[in-house]
Amino acid sequence: MVDADQTFVIVGGGLAGAKAAETLRTEGFTGRVILICDERDHPYERPPLSKGYLLGKEERGSVFVHEPAWYARNDIELHLGQTVDAIDRTAKTVRFGEDGTVVRYDKLLLATGAEPRRLDIPGTDLAGVHHLRRLAHAERLKHVLTNLGRDNGHLVIAGAGWIGLEVAAAAREYGAEVTVVEHGPTPLHGVLGPELGGLFADLHREHGVRFHFGRRLTEIVGQDGMVLAARSDDGEEHPAHDVLAAIGAAPRTHLAEAAGLEIADRAHGGGIVVDDRLRTSDLDIYAAGDVASFHHALFETSLRVEHWANALNGGPAAARCMLGHEVTYDRVPYFFSDQYDLGMEYSGWAPPGTYDQVVVRGDAGKREFIAFWVREGRVLAGMNVNVWDVTDKIQHLIRTKAQVNTESLADPHVPLDSLVS
Repeated sequence: MVDADQTFVIVGGGLAGAKAAETLRTEGFTGRVILICDERDHPYERPPLSKGYLLGKEERGSVFVHEPAWYARNDIELHLGQTVDAIDRTAKTVRFGEDGTVVRYDKLLLATGAEPRRLDIPGTDLAGVHHLRRLAHAERLKHVLTNLGRDNGHLVIAGAGWIGLEVAAAAREYGAEVTVVEHGPTPLHGVLGPELGGLFADLHREHGVRFHFGRRLTEIVGQDGMVLAARSDDGEEHPAHDVLAAIGAAPRTHLAEAAGLEIADRAHGGGIVVDDRLRTSDLDIYAAGDVASFHHALFETSLRVEHWANALNGGPAAARCMLGHEVTYDRVPYFFSDQYDLGMEYSGWAPPGTYDQVVVRGDAGKREFIAFWVREGRVLAGMNVNVWDVTDKIQHLIRTKAQVNTESLADPHVPLDSLVS
């Protein structure tokens, strides 16, 4: 039973945390809401950091979830630039790392997100080595790309995932020279497989990006604290003025681990284990966003989803569960990307080894198509490229688990919503 004397604490000031705080108020909770953010910026959304804001097409103010005055207006106690260094589950308290302040909670939400994985090679302490996860990172990288474009400078990117490719596209738009070193056989191999990963390689090559697949960086060479080159494990030395490490992100679970909460193994993406109501192994503590690992009944596996939509939807779902509402969190994973003139949306989950064919509807050569990852006639995932307003239909195909005729699936003249009754 929730009442006005209760205190709900949210640790993590990203999109999931901010939307959870908003949902508590819109659902009528009148108790105390404390939102703790370890950054000094107000909660913001991350997609613009590698897209519109990085390209200079969106203003800095557009990234924030709410205007600064919204928090006071909605009686949200916002603590910026503060960390939590301990949870006492017996006393139901959290302790601030800066001054040791202790706050008691009735319900606690961990929305601590993830942090960039670091390159474990010599030279990563040089001034020209970058990561992209926070607003401050994007501000710095925007300045770097501007200078590289002006001076015909070289950027080496370690990793051809979504962040690596989006920054590569932005760097080319600024005019910088770009080399991408990726240990997999194609870009995005772990998400799209070889069938569609090659499409993104071709797209970037057309815009002047150089790829080195099946390779890893072994050293960043510098002088007087500045980057001069990056070496890969084939012995090649790549000219570089700056290097971006885009090799993935690790869930920030240290606080949960120290508190004795169950943590998923690395094979399942790590993260704090939660049930379908986003409850951890302590039923008064919840987790949402990048840090949460949950068993997805639709895909029959444990998932940790690092995408914007998971934070957007997971934060509110956790808030409603904290209020005692009957909520099952089973959203179909969704993300989007914009690179040059290619816009895409992806729904579902189908890494290599989970599907037996890829069905393409439309013209992949013109980059106007929908791709479906299919197993035994059932759609596991779908990606629409420069084709719009089909996400709901794709997700319906995934959710139904119905067997579909793959010839009809590939035929643009057959309406998607006619494939499942």
